[in-house]
Amino acid sequence: MKMRLLAGVASLAAAYLASAAPALAQDAEVKPITVSGSVGIVSDYRFRGVSQSDKNLAVQGGITIAHESGFYIGTWGSNLAGWGTFGGANMELDLIAGYKAQLGQGATLDVGATWYMYPSGFNNTDFIEPYAKLSGTTGPLSLTAGVAYAPKQEALGAWYATGADAAAGVYTNPGDKNDNLYLWGDGAIGVPNTGLTVKAHIGYSNGNKGLGPFATSVAPTGEYWDWLIGADYVIPNTPLTVGVAYIDTDISKRESAYLQPSFSRGQDGTGTIAGSTVVASLTAAF
Repeated sequence: MKMRLLAGVASLAAAYLASAAPALAQDAEVKPITVSGSVGIVSDYRFRGVSQSDKNLAVQGGITIAHESGFYIGTWGSNLAGWGTFGGANMELDLIAGYKAQLGQGATLDVGATWYMYPSGFNNTDFIEPYAKLSGTTGPLSLTAGVAYAPKQEALGAWYATGADAAAGVYTNPGDKNDNLYLWGDGAIGVPNTGLTVKAHIGYSNGNKGLGPFATSVAPTGEYWDWLIGADYVIPNTPLTVGVAYIDTDISKRESAYLQPSFSRGQDGTGTIAGSTVVASLTAAF
């Protein structure tokens, strides 16, 4: 899943607690449709360990509409950095749809798909990625295992032989299509009576080796691991959560140099956008 401000591709639908007063019984029923979401700011937008904002601030937000049957739709967006070179509003906008099923006490299966798009950009930079997640909760501990598979699409092809070709916009293999597999596991445990949650993530990407048209990619080096460890704190009596996370990948500096010219602001090719970093966030949920 994306290393986002939002926890997960789709937000959990809010539940309404039943009231003990008979006169309020009708209002206490679980509503057939619920709306949830969040908006916030992060010090760096990391997608599977790789910076999408050139290690700069990003404003992000999303909303989910869920039906009591388990079906949901949602959207999520963020500003970008170097990605704006392929045209459009310099923004990522994800459209999400899926279904959640309760498998038992504390266990949930979530299947759906995310359509990644870049408003006013080029059509062959958009792509779809179906996913499935299995989550379980016991006491303060929650665990999630997920798989996302993006079938062969032009946006995931290797259109450039080198990073310099990508920065110059010179296609060496135009029309190439590729697929990508992403596996991940998440864990979180709440510290009782503190508002503090400790979290961890590990992910594995395999398939999409290279940069697609206008430098689109979900796994630009073809195969790598990403991981995260951090903590979130809910500020009492507010909808606000502050977070901090250490994020890293095993992408080498040499591999990162291939990405840098197209991912970085100004196409300057300096530094690394896939190395270790600490990301801070402030989120308001509703």
